[in-house]
Formats: sequence, structure tokens, C-alpha cells
Amino acid sequence: MTTGEQTQLDNELAKVPAITLGFWLIKILATTLGETGADLFTQQYAMGYLAGIALFAAPLLVLVVLQIRATRFHPLLYWATILASTTAGTALADFFDRDLGIGYAGGSAAPLTCLLATLLVWRLVTGTVAVESVGSPRSEAFYWLAITFSQTLGTALGDWAADDGGLGYLGGALVFGSALLVLAVLYWRTSLSRVALFWAAFILTRPLGATVGDLLDKPLAQGGLDLGRDLATAVLLAAIGLALFVIPQRPASAAH
Repeated sequence: MTTGEQTQLDNELAKVPAITLGFWLIKILATTLGETGADLFTQQYAMGYLAGIALFAAPLLVLVVLQIRATRFHPLLYWATILASTTAGTALADFFDRDLGIGYAGGSAAPLTCLLATLLVWRLVTGTVAVESVGSPRSEAFYWLAITFSQTLGTALGDWAADDGGLGYLGGALVFGSALLVLAVLYWRTSLSRVALFWAAFILTRPLGATVGDLLDKPLAQGGLDLGRDLATAVLLAAIGLALFVIPQRPASAAH
């Protein structure tokens, strides 16, 4: 590879954030906000899930296009796209579970199938699904499609564990939080595929966020803290803004 090609690759990779502890903290906050924010519109404001999908999918598509067209890493643009994907994913998962009547099992199977198919096609087309390789418009399109399906899958898994699984919101949060800790240990103590561990962790942060979000805003009688969706959403949005200000944001290429 020539120096010019390497420089071009580094510039492309600069649009992807480095995978650090700060990344995971903001990701969990974002997925929690996705739960409370989506439920605020689809349930509290009674828009319904189909209208909610349309509401959240529109800015998601716009932000993905802007992200792909960008020439370098923009933290606010990247995390705005993540927030759009997690709210859209929540509305889509709830539509599968409830409006289509296929339950949490069916609602989990559908996005899981879509996610696996996306990763498979991405791998066949580009040769890798590693986040660090995301640079071309084609790989970025696969990246954001996989992220949106993973957000949808995570929402369904969180609801399945908390409701049908009988864990409750706090129990579900503890289970998924513990699973993430196990993945962290596997990352530091084993030589398992970093790519597989990343996507497993990325998926599991969503049900953790879903159960924590429900824990914050559900009534006390349902096992929640009854903060209300509007207050919980506002607090989480402020926390994400503070985290983006405090936690250094650097492109993934800076980590290599």
C-alpha cells in the first residue's frame, strides 16, 4: 500500500469512533434514551408504533446519508445517528411484538435473522465486518443497517427477558449487565475474535438500555421507578451531552 493510499484509508476510518470505555458508556446511555424517547412518542403521546417508525426512520435516513457523505469523524453527527437508530429500532421492535402480534419471541427472531443476513452479506461483499474497516460508502451502509437491526433485536430481547422471562426490569438489567462484564473479561483474557465480541457487546447494550429505560419510567406498580418518560428522556439527553463534552472523542484510526 502506498503512502497516499494509507492516508486515504486513515481519513476514511476517521469517521468511525475508537472503541473505548467511553464509547460503551455513551452507547448504553444512548440505548436507554432510545427506549424512553421512543416510548414517549409511541405510547405516552399515543402516536402508535407504525407512525413512530415513520417519525424516527426519516431523520435516521437523513443522518445516515450525512454520515456517509462526511469526509471525517464528527462526534455529534455520529452519536445523533446512533440515537436515531436506537429510537427507530425501539419503535420497530414494539411494532413486531405488539401490532403484528408475533410476541417477543417472534419479535426477536425477525431482527436477528435480518442482522445475521446483513453481517453475512457484508462479509461476503467486503471481506470483513470489522468496525475498523468501515470507510467506503458501501461498508458504511452495511454498518448502519447492521446497527439498526441490532438495536431492534436488543429492544425485543430486553422486553422478552423482563416480561416473558419474569426477570423484571431490574433483574433484566442485572442479567444483561453481567453478560457485558463476561464479554469484557473474554476480551481482556482470551484471544476470541474481537469482531465477534464487539458485535455481541453492541447487541447486548441495547437490551440493557431497554430494561434500564423501563426501570426508570415505568410506574412503581409495574416494578419501575416512575420518573416518567419525559423526565427520564430529558435527564438521559443531558447525560449524553455531558458525556460527549467530558469524554475525549477520537476516530478509530487514532487507536491503531
